[in-house]
Amino acid sequence: MAVSSYDDIAEWYDAFVGDVPLLADPFFPVVEQLMGDVEGLRVCDLACGQGRVARHLAAAGARVVGIDLSGRLLAIARRYELAEPLGIAYVRDDARTLAAIRDRTFDGVVCHMALMDIPDLASTVRAIARVLRRGGWLCLSILHPCFQTPSSDEFVGTDGTWWRTVNGYEAEGFWRSDRRPGPPGKVGFHHRTLSTYLNTLAGAGLVLERFGEPLATGVLADRRPVWREVPAVLAVRCRKAASAGD
Repeated sequence: MAVSSYDDIAEWYDAFVGDVPLLADPFFPVVEQLMGDVEGLRVCDLACGQGRVARHLAAAGARVVGIDLSGRLLAIARRYELAEPLGIAYVRDDARTLAAIRDRTFDGVVCHMALMDIPDLASTVRAIARVLRRGGWLCLSILHPCFQTPSSDEFVGTDGTWWRTVNGYEAEGFWRSDRRPGPPGKVGFHHRTLSTYLNTLAGAGLVLERFGEPLATGVLADRRPVWREVPAVLAVRCRKAASAGD
């Protein structure tokens, strides 16, 4: 199995995201709205990291399996589970294959702020479609591909208005910037166009249902005022077509 780049920064990442309730996250509430009620559903938290989304889902009544490639992040997630048992099962697996998961296992899959970290989008989306039951849903969030490109920046005008500049939108590929304080600066991510994401989802039999483009609030908005004006994140809900093959 492949090795995760997050293994090298697992403890840092745990401290970075913390264990703050997800409803205080500037972007997750939109994902939760797209998911709807998860009580009683069998849900996969894909690329679960240290398990904060998995814990939130379990507290809401879902039966949760957290999957990640990083053994070190999973060890941290299991420490949280040991300290406060919620019945979450954690599995080390590669999102590009989900080889440990049987077909049609989940009612829903959540992938919060992670799909852009995974190098092979098409294989990952096909694996998600395979493990979803017919009619099951996928809710994902990613760095907004239209506004977070390798050649993007921001500045404040003379009138105090914040502006976001974007270039090189069509240049898909991996990139990392030392100017980025979070995971994109530590491990990088894969830029893809919006059409690549949406067409890949549709090609796997995942019917696009709803979208969200949350603007930043609270501390993030104070620190990065441009994200009050331009969406930093794109959230999408899809449903596996009843006619989709496995």
